[in-house]
Amino acid sequence: MSMIANTPQFQAGTAAIPATQVEITVSCRGLMDMDAFSKSDPMCVLFSKDIKMNQFFEIGRTEVMKDNLNPDFAKKFIMNYFFEESQKIKFEIYDIDTPNSRLADQDFLGRLECTLGEIVGAPGGKFERPLIRTGGNCGKIIVRAEELANCKDLVTLQFKGIHLDKKDFFGKSDPYLEFSRANEDGSFTLAHRTEVIKNTLNPTWARFQVMARSLCNGDPDRTIRVQCLDWNKSGRPDFIGEFNTNLRELTKGDSSKNRFQVINSQMKAKKRKYVNSGEIILLSCKVDIQHTFLEYIQAGTQLNVTVAIDFTASNGDPSNPNSLHYVSAYGAPNQYASAIQAVGEIIQDYDSDKMFPALGFGARLSDGIVSHEFPLNFNPNSPFCAGINGILQTYYNALRSVQLYGPTNFAPCIRHVARFATQHRDGSHYFILLIITDGVITDLPQTIEAIVEASFLPLSIIIVGVGGADFEAMNVLDGDDVRLSHQGKQAVRDIVQFVPFRDFTSRYGQNISVCQAALAKEVLAEIPDQFLSYMRMNGINPKQQ
Repeated sequence: MSMIANTPQFQAGTAAIPATQVEITVSCRGLMDMDAFSKSDPMCVLFSKDIKMNQFFEIGRTEVMKDNLNPDFAKKFIMNYFFEESQKIKFEIYDIDTPNSRLADQDFLGRLECTLGEIVGAPGGKFERPLIRTGGNCGKIIVRAEELANCKDLVTLQFKGIHLDKKDFFGKSDPYLEFSRANEDGSFTLAHRTEVIKNTLNPTWARFQVMARSLCNGDPDRTIRVQCLDWNKSGRPDFIGEFNTNLRELTKGDSSKNRFQVINSQMKAKKRKYVNSGEIILLSCKVDIQHTFLEYIQAGTQLNVTVAIDFTASNGDPSNPNSLHYVSAYGAPNQYASAIQAVGEIIQDYDSDKMFPALGFGARLSDGIVSHEFPLNFNPNSPFCAGINGILQTYYNALRSVQLYGPTNFAPCIRHVARFATQHRDGSHYFILLIITDGVITDLPQTIEAIVEASFLPLSIIIVGVGGADFEAMNVLDGDDVRLSHQGKQAVRDIVQFVPFRDFTSRYGQNISVCQAALAKEVLAEIPDQFLSYMRMNGINPKQQ
């Protein structure tokens, strides 16, 4: 087990940015209740300010805590901290009422603006302030920041409980576990929360993975507090009991030392014959070094990008200036071209030959046949375009050669790329399909089936929505909250990222270069994690050079 933090290598004659990575944990207390028949379902969003542009950009979002006015968010934010910079950040809390990802459609609960330095410099690393919202008191936010050890260890754990206390009047208990690491001031920071097992006193929780730096910041002897709680619909869990351990003890595996008495100190003080509130037993513990995305890339893994463009009639006649496919005589790119440039210019750096397949769908071709998967250059034996400029030129040529038609079917293009991904499952290649579309998907069941099948392959799918259509179905495909399934078969990974282009045009107006940069950052954010999830799932390590 490699639990010693690595020191960044010194290389004479080079430059290194003096940054420290910090992990930010957020809790709230006393939030406003915005729901009529339940409590608010809060989520925290972190923004960082670009000083040059004088604008805040979204960094990330926590999970949603159902029916909870005092949430402790398990999901962390990781940021680079620069001592010499004033890094202005903003936390916003929202009550999530719809599956729509647009923050404007959620209830705003309050915000805090500060600098990262204020949080890092707070006594004991605990920064506590009231949330700001028009209309008076709306609760407070508690933020902690801790410098991360450069530890790549990934810990896989599984536990079961036996004879836990019964907490529900009409049933048994709905138990779950919370793992928290000790802080220097004696407090604890939540690192992981298991799933809830309904109506049982003898649960077996699913195996889960957590980074060692989150669990103990790379220190195997740091105290880990484990609390067993009974879930309640009200959002206020009942406390069953707790115990302390550390990673060094857990790595000894299934032994007598890893059979823990769950103790409720209040019950112990009241009842003379109190023994415990049940037991928690460690079933397995495995520690692996977590390889990074760059380690695979530097070891030779190639990223292969395919672009699929929507040629359905709902885009509008390309000769009409209102069409999403309109090509301006002044050279301004339409949203399709902007999306290709934004994503392609970053991805092409990881593709050695810079040759990209490009497909079209939803068009009537010169032979009168409507195709949902045709090579953009009309050469099925070699559908490749040279570089991003080659894709753009081929796209413009195709617009003059096809008739926009319909409907909007994704499954054929997904299956097209999946066929190639199937031939390269050894980690030497990873495939990315960029779908750019304007419309409501018409083959949703077939697309879900294709995505579920593709989740087993080295493949990620980026969907960029252009125009003003209703893209609600796309949020179903983007399985951040609910994993996709088809006829009982569940996707093994989340491989889809959907982003509507209008989110950026509404935010940055006609500043195309800024829109493109923000779009690229958003749609590519999940690729490294999706890439790593495939490699881990298949036990593939970076190839030795």
